[in-house]
Amino acid sequence: MQIENAPILTIQHPDSDAHRGQGAGQSVVASGVWQVHTLARRGVLKAISRTLASLKHKQSLDWDLSGIERLDHVGAQMLWNAWGKQRPARLKLDPQHEELFGRIEKASALTLPRQKVSPLNWLIVLGSGILSFFEHLRGFVSLIGQLILDIGRFLRRPQAGPWREISANIYHSGFQALGITAMVGFLIGIVLSFLSSQQLRMFGGDIYIVNILGMAVIRELGPLLAAILVAGRSGSSITAQLGVMRVTEELDAMLVMGISHGQRLIMPKVIALAISMPLLVVWTDAMALIGGMVSAKIELGLSFRYFIQKLPDAVPVVNYSIGLLKGATFGMLIALVSCHFGLRIKPNTESLGRGTTTAVVTAITVVILADAVYAIIFNDVGF
Repeated sequence: MQIENAPILTIQHPDSDAHRGQGAGQSVVASGVWQVHTLARRGVLKAISRTLASLKHKQSLDWDLSGIERLDHVGAQMLWNAWGKQRPARLKLDPQHEELFGRIEKASALTLPRQKVSPLNWLIVLGSGILSFFEHLRGFVSLIGQLILDIGRFLRRPQAGPWREISANIYHSGFQALGITAMVGFLIGIVLSFLSSQQLRMFGGDIYIVNILGMAVIRELGPLLAAILVAGRSGSSITAQLGVMRVTEELDAMLVMGISHGQRLIMPKVIALAISMPLLVVWTDAMALIGGMVSAKIELGLSFRYFIQKLPDAVPVVNYSIGLLKGATFGMLIALVSCHFGLRIKPNTESLGRGTTTAVVTAITVVILADAVYAIIFNDVGF
């Protein structure tokens, strides 16, 4: 196997010291094979680039490229960039390479038209954002209306309902999320109890750790943590599933076969999350309280029995009902938002990734807004 000559760049200095100091009269001689496969050899490209960079600002150089055996666009572009994107005054070039440098010279002469930005561009962007918001809002309301019709049809004929799809979604969205919700809930309980105990110890209010932890976890943190985790885990899965079905044209095939998207895809996911989320809230609350009890035992010396006995008195049972109601509402909102963005994905991979990200961010935002609404509505309840 014959190894081709590597590209070589030699700088020849003049004999006169005066000229040598000014860089005048220097000649640069290139030889070898200046093609991508020879430039890609180990250390070759770095050495050539370093030499060309040292010559970039020297205008009075003689360039002799007649010794180059073969030249491709990559090698020619390196030389062209070193010349400052214009031919040097003294250049000796092989005639067979003239056409290549001519094409590069013509391409460098092209200038893109300057894009004019309207002074009212901010108003255009704002108007576009508002129109997009109302378009999404109209689609979301339409999706809710279709869901109500599908649920009414399901209640009239439950024997023909998508029971298998509901069961499968409960398993994927609920059962498989037990591990991550348990771990996060347990850790949040430990952190919340530890930080609270540090402050309560200063004022001698160690026993109130039960009140703070119970109220915070059961009323707020439990439902919110479970919803955020499910939005990131199951919500993205729902959007990606519907998006892949759009890319592979399965949604169009379902319409051709007369199968309703709402009946077989959207309604089972909404019902499944409405059932799974309250159960996950109970599970997350329990894990967070266990973590809080462990931390209170270590930090404050409170026994597990005392914690469990005082919890029903510290947290009225209506707070538990509010937490379960929040869980069901958050579950339905996550499913609806995920399905909304999943059905709007275009049949390309870029839209799939962007739609999945938007669905997760929007679902978490909607969950937090819904939690704020619940806080306002039940302001005087459960205290």
